[in-house]
Amino acid sequence: MAFSPVAVGSEVAPEPGGSGRLGEEADGERELLLRLGERLVPGNRLKEVVGSSLASLCLGPLAGPQRLGTLVDCLALNYRLRQGPGRSRDRGAAAEGGGAAGGPLRCCGCRRFLSEPVTVPCGHSYCRRCLRRGLRARCRRCRDWLLPAAGTGPAAAPLRTSVVLNQLAEKWFPGECQRARTGGRLEELLAQGRFREALSAASQALRADSGDLMLRIYRAESYAGLQEYKTAIEDLNFVISKMPNWPEVYFQKGKVLHDSGFVGDALQLFLQCLALDEDFLPAKLEVERTLCDVLSPEILGESLKESSWNSPHVRNKPFILGSEVTESCCNLQLCPEQSLGESAILQPVSGSLSRAQSAHALNSTKDLAKEDGLKRVSSEPLLSGQEKSVFLKRKLSFSEHDTVVFEDGRNKHKKQGENTKRDTALAYGTIPENLIDVSDFECSLCMRLFFEPVTTPCGHTFCKGCLERCLDHAPQCPLCKESLKEYLASRRYSITELLEELIMKYLSDELHERKRIHAEETAEHSNLTKNVPMFVCTMAYPTVPCPLHVFEPRYRLMIRRSMETGTKQFGMCISDSQNGFADHGCMLQIRNVHFLPDGRSVVDTVGGKRFRVLRRGMKDGYCTADIEYLEDVKVADEEELKKLRELHNFVYNQACSWFQNLRNKFRTQILQHFGPMPDREENIQAMPNGPAWCWWLLAVLPVDPRYQLSVLSMMSLKDRLIKIQHILTYFSRDQSK
Repeated sequence: MAFSPVAVGSEVAPEPGGSGRLGEEADGERELLLRLGERLVPGNRLKEVVGSSLASLCLGPLAGPQRLGTLVDCLALNYRLRQGPGRSRDRGAAAEGGGAAGGPLRCCGCRRFLSEPVTVPCGHSYCRRCLRRGLRARCRRCRDWLLPAAGTGPAAAPLRTSVVLNQLAEKWFPGECQRARTGGRLEELLAQGRFREALSAASQALRADSGDLMLRIYRAESYAGLQEYKTAIEDLNFVISKMPNWPEVYFQKGKVLHDSGFVGDALQLFLQCLALDEDFLPAKLEVERTLCDVLSPEILGESLKESSWNSPHVRNKPFILGSEVTESCCNLQLCPEQSLGESAILQPVSGSLSRAQSAHALNSTKDLAKEDGLKRVSSEPLLSGQEKSVFLKRKLSFSEHDTVVFEDGRNKHKKQGENTKRDTALAYGTIPENLIDVSDFECSLCMRLFFEPVTTPCGHTFCKGCLERCLDHAPQCPLCKESLKEYLASRRYSITELLEELIMKYLSDELHERKRIHAEETAEHSNLTKNVPMFVCTMAYPTVPCPLHVFEPRYRLMIRRSMETGTKQFGMCISDSQNGFADHGCMLQIRNVHFLPDGRSVVDTVGGKRFRVLRRGMKDGYCTADIEYLEDVKVADEEELKKLRELHNFVYNQACSWFQNLRNKFRTQILQHFGPMPDREENIQAMPNGPAWCWWLLAVLPVDPRYQLSVLSMMSLKDRLIKIQHILTYFSRDQSK
């Protein structure tokens, strides 16, 4: 027998253990085949993906089940596409299966009530249960990593409850919060293996609140832990009848079936879960493990040696794939409304695998048997003798009937076509107006309505601008003082979307006023003639680079505002003992900002326009000024212009001579810091600040800043050239000595 992957183009004989290849060579070929499968997934070329995966298996055992991730992705995609556009999985929109559609506080993962909300780094909020159980690796809305532990982080980050969202949940929906606490206690009992106590507690809670479907999930887990699989399936069937698009219930049912021995049925349920939610991590891991066990070269080789498919040896093996594995996987078609869990009765089929006539198709097992080519064997469940006999006696034809499970556990058959779906009434769909208080949405730093709210890893929420200003001074939470060094280093201040949506929905007037005030403040910071931010530090010149190391909190704020307003400009002046800063300066244009992990930054700027200070001021710790810009007075007379060109050429040659006569050490340092000297310009009056080489030379000359400032303030090119000529003459005299 040989597997013939279409895209590979060659037949590879299966040799268990990879004995036909040398280790490194086989590993290289296996990696090539797996990468080939990854490229085929977007086109949903299932047959080719299966072929490349099986061909890689024939080269030897996999390093682990995760190496089959590509095959699992393609199977889930193929499963989803076969359901049709009307049954495609919901992504980002309100999901019927969550049970909380329309609720103001809804988990992005399970779509249920947002109990113990945790805001992840991308800004979306999940209930603690979804994150604690590891149901997801990526965000359902933006597909970003939910927590560092899910990506490459060395250790799992603690789950901190979002304080503001949790307070809103407790205030608006105390009953739902109490339900969540009950569920938390049940989870603890299940985690400790105390299934009897968990079952008793869940049953008691259900008697008080029979409509809580989450309690039925916990009770089903308790039954499964006690190996009472039939009763567990009945609870899960009831949940599916109420919420057929809830991925987790299919996963839980698949686990029960897998534990009871129905590996094939369990695999289909895991795929149904992935069809509804492709990022449901536990389901994907279960499919990978199952396929890894089924498709391992040892099992394939062992199954090929069987002379009769109906032998007891085969019947005891769960989900054996035979020689038609590639074709059958490609023809896999499963019904989206499946509610697996009834017994499977094996009926021999001559010359082939026994097909399981089980009650795992809600629509029609008979039609499914005709359409799909997957030949399956469902092993006997690990049930008690009494339960097994009950299971095997119940052979239902779902082509004519559907099963409706009532709260008391009774089953009733209903004719196909009748509507058995009943919308779950939401206990938390609306909020009384008297419970909506603007003070619940105020930033604790500015005492105003949240604007661009961000939630820190410690669970506290602030306006983005307020938090950034606090982190300028110290990398810790302003409220609890917990270290935020890693948060500051990532510089990822994602908006808490749920909180912003709540403000937009319930406090639209207040938000409109808040935005108006913010727009006025932004416009004030954007003005480049009034209240222009001033960096008091060093001399800056037009066209000359001026790198800055920004570490003071006031200048961190100033640089950030310059970037956020879009102007990317600020003034640079030298200090003055009387007035604080000099009367003349130069605007700097920000070209790039490189933030360091501790909040400091290296800012790459270049000089722009010159200016004169008209009025001085102060804003949030840094200096501001009203300014007017300076330009050179152009020479109109031809004779004077001719003399000006002659003077320009003479001083330029003199500058080149001085620079070339410098020591190599000094010349190299100047070139590294300022770059090469600009070329001579043909039109010396084309630029409002005059020739660029003059400013470059003034920046590199070792002259007192006061003298340089006097040249910067000049509006006559002739006077500036004369000043530079005097400086060059002085330094050239020293060079000759």
